[in-house]
Amino acid sequence: MVNSRNRAKVYVNPVTGSDRNNGSRLSPFKSLTHTLNTVRPPVIIHLAFGIYHAGNDEVFPLIVKSDVWVVGNEATKGQNIVIEGSGEYQTKSFGLQNITLVLASDVQLMGVTITNPINKGTGVWIDSTSPTVANNTFIKCRREGIFISGNAKPAILDNIFVQNGSAGLVMARNSKGEVMRNAMQKNPLGIAISDFAAPLVANNKIFSNRTGIALSREARPVLRYNLITDNSSGGLLLNGNSTPDLGSSQDSAGNIFRNNKEYDLQNATSIKLVSAGNLLNPTLVKGLVEFVANNTDSPTQLSINNNFSDLNGHWATHFIEALYEKGLIGGFGDGTFAPEAPITRAAYAAIISKTFQLFLKNKVSKFTDIKSDFWAASAIYRSASMGFLGSFRDGSFRPGQNLTKIQAIVSIVNGLKLKGGNPNILTMYRDRAQIPSYATNAMAIATQKLLVVNYPQTEQLEPLRDINRAEVAALLYQALVLLGKQKAIDHPYIVKPDVDIPSFTDLKGHWAEPFIRSLVSLDLTSGYQDGTYQPDTPMTRAQYAALILKAFNPIPKRHLGDYFDIPANFWAYKAIKAAAQGGFVGGFSDGTFRPQQNVQRLQVIVSLVNGLSLPTAHDDVLQNFTDAQTLPKYARTAVATATQQRIVVNYPDPLKIEAKREATRAEVAAMVYQALVAIKRSSPINSPYIIFPTGN
Repeated sequence: MVNSRNRAKVYVNPVTGSDRNNGSRLSPFKSLTHTLNTVRPPVIIHLAFGIYHAGNDEVFPLIVKSDVWVVGNEATKGQNIVIEGSGEYQTKSFGLQNITLVLASDVQLMGVTITNPINKGTGVWIDSTSPTVANNTFIKCRREGIFISGNAKPAILDNIFVQNGSAGLVMARNSKGEVMRNAMQKNPLGIAISDFAAPLVANNKIFSNRTGIALSREARPVLRYNLITDNSSGGLLLNGNSTPDLGSSQDSAGNIFRNNKEYDLQNATSIKLVSAGNLLNPTLVKGLVEFVANNTDSPTQLSINNNFSDLNGHWATHFIEALYEKGLIGGFGDGTFAPEAPITRAAYAAIISKTFQLFLKNKVSKFTDIKSDFWAASAIYRSASMGFLGSFRDGSFRPGQNLTKIQAIVSIVNGLKLKGGNPNILTMYRDRAQIPSYATNAMAIATQKLLVVNYPQTEQLEPLRDINRAEVAALLYQALVLLGKQKAIDHPYIVKPDVDIPSFTDLKGHWAEPFIRSLVSLDLTSGYQDGTYQPDTPMTRAQYAALILKAFNPIPKRHLGDYFDIPANFWAYKAIKAAAQGGFVGGFSDGTFRPQQNVQRLQVIVSLVNGLSLPTAHDDVLQNFTDAQTLPKYARTAVATATQQRIVVNYPDPLKIEAKREATRAEVAAMVYQALVAIKRSSPINSPYIIFPTGN
């Protein structure tokens, strides 16, 4: 994974994206098909929540070219990021097949759900290539989740295979590779291995299938530390001349067979099978099987090419191993690293003092709770002298307190004396509202300097959560890359900001700043060439129509002719026509639209309710407004509906609608954003000026 190339990142969102966009975080593509046909490797494709199917312009099978990574949400195994579909594909050795995805070498497919609903459909096809398939869910594929053939050597890691029509995973021909830490559940066959295939199958949980593992022909897999349990027919079935490696006197296999109905192990071949160090029920063993004693301890997890036994497949392995090799970070006496464990301020100081050899320029007073014989005393004072850490107001250091993620990031920015930072860059984080005000500039700097590594989603910061040991390793490694002391690691969870993030000189501290910045992050609004947004300037009806078109892309509900005062060459002609046909805006009785007239607050509220066809609410919800009596009778239901949907935003007095007042750019931005929240297109924002209906 270490790679000096700059791997580009593109974004796909089937709900808000468009294939006419540029694929940036702010302007994502809509379809994975278009993205795969457009991008140039090496590239990381980030998938947003949604269903990627033919109805959203996907064309199957999706061909993922070499050196392309497709990343969803690994932490949830791809929940709510669904690739569903099928298309005919001429395979090298099995003719025409119905397939969802075809993977080339050096592909990484991570954090998605795959479903092939077509009869005899396969989720992923791998033929003589070497991709990595990790932390995905393969569910209800009508034949198998993954089919591996030819001379393929893939890594199939930490996936879930459930309720597939024929098998979870099939391996054929001369394929090899690693199949590790997967869960196979409720498939007719958990894993089927045939021909001359010889993979390593280790640490998998294979349960509640009809048959756990079925081997045929000349299959030669190595089976280690698998849990094969509760399968309705049996655990491991051997046919043909298959001869799995089930251990030896010097190498315990460590497979556990439990609660399988008809057999734990059935050898239907004429070849004697050797079993060493496996846990089986002797009454459920059928055929020629020789049990040999072994000289190893009881079964444990199999560790492959790592210094720590608990890092196999972990997202931060490369960061951790690199720092370990440099002697900057260590593990525990039992051979583990405990990547998910929190880290105390004392332990963090110890790592900092090892990692950075900087000039001690800060004069540090004695910490009230650090005695001279404390194990980390020298490291704490050294890290404080370098500027990474400091005391609390009471003069204490609190060495046993866990460090939060934002504290660690601020620590690195302060210690390395990093400067610059555009706060607008923080719009990329969905939970940016959780960033403490004291840390916004440091967070912006860290993001621009590529210090931030967010797993499992780059847009989710979780700044107030305790940082874990894996995240500390990633942060420190990126700091060393910045200093030129380590080579850059090509990693999908390094946050890489968009280069063109608009900056506004007149938004800082404005009441509507979070709404406006959120719309900017969605590429729905923009400022002026002088660097301002002018939030308190009224918005014209033409400008409002243009915003409606970008935010909602209205579907025509009615046919309307042109307005007398909107010529075809008018800059907002198309936007006004689209907004009017979509039911968001209307003209006047004289046939005009009056594009330069400023839009009123009431007009905005009624427009959003009518255009989005929101369910009506009773006007009882208006009783808390002190000026409710000023509302025209025709608009009361619409205002009540908008209030019920939390679209109404009143500033400065939340109890005053001020319906007839001209709406400012800030007010329009706030209410349009709240409308996007109401239709579940955006995440909620906390603001005291959002009106909540009585009783909510």
